[in-house]
Amino acid sequence: MQRIHNGARACRISAVLLAIGLPAVSSAQTAATYPAKVVRVIVPFPPGSGVDLVTRIVVPRLAESIGQPFVIDNRGGAGGIIGTESAARAAADGYTLYVGGTSLVVKPLTEKVSFSARDFTAISRLASVPFILVVHPATPVRTVQDLIALARSKPGTINYASTGNWTTPHLTSELFRQQGKVNIVHVPYKGSGPALADLLGGHVDMFFCNMLSATPHVASGKLTALAVTSLQRSPVVPQVPTMSESGLANFETATWFGIMAPVGVHERVVSRIFVESQKTLRRSDVQKELSSQGATPILDKGPEDMTDYLRAEGEKWGRVLKTLGVKTS
Repeated sequence: MQRIHNGARACRISAVLLAIGLPAVSSAQTAATYPAKVVRVIVPFPPGSGVDLVTRIVVPRLAESIGQPFVIDNRGGAGGIIGTESAARAAADGYTLYVGGTSLVVKPLTEKVSFSARDFTAISRLASVPFILVVHPATPVRTVQDLIALARSKPGTINYASTGNWTTPHLTSELFRQQGKVNIVHVPYKGSGPALADLLGGHVDMFFCNMLSATPHVASGKLTALAVTSLQRSPVVPQVPTMSESGLANFETATWFGIMAPVGVHERVVSRIFVESQKTLRRSDVQKELSSQGATPILDKGPEDMTDYLRAEGEKWGRVLKTLGVKTS
């Protein structure tokens, strides 16, 4: 009887150990053959936004390199919150990836959201893009100083578009309001696409838009470019001065985009995506296409580069928000 009891106990212990061990073994085995099926890439802004354009330049080549289809899933809304929440809740199996940017670190500082950068495993930065201040050609301004003079002459009447509350275009506009000492009105949109559509239609007056989305409209003459937010002029629009050259000293902002996965994804998956992403970014056609749109490819040495960058971004924007009188969470 004792022998049977001990045998049953041993079986129960073995079953527990097996149950505990199975997920780890399965995870390692799955990671070793990754990817074996379609990979979904969540973009938290609509088609036409900067993050969407960078994703559509890089991800199809990444899929070619890896040998599996990658499907881009645009989930815009609430300044990136909807798509980011969806990505943070996804299974950490490598089959849901996320391309995000500054809003990932800014949103948790300004709003009560269910995510933070800690909910993601950083894999690889992809590109950075300065903003370009654009207005409708019918607006009677051709320089930043013209815009400042107009705004000061009509306080509270000039409105500006953004891609949502406390997104980088919003913060950039707030810096302009502060440094230019102007009273301008915020009109938030769900992404660059809708904001540009209303600017092109003359429904808003100005927009600090990412270079990727704005450049084609500047080239066609449908929008007038006043300045870029980088410290040096952009080779894409070399005729457009910087904000600093336009009288706002040391005015510099940019947005960045990087590929991530829900926290807990296997390190083999992280390594595979990182290696293939960097290989893709080193392709001459990818670099040429990104550069032609005003984006600068970011070549990281390892996933830890992006991890460190996320931490630094949180600290930087936390300081900026405090100078604007925003109580960070």
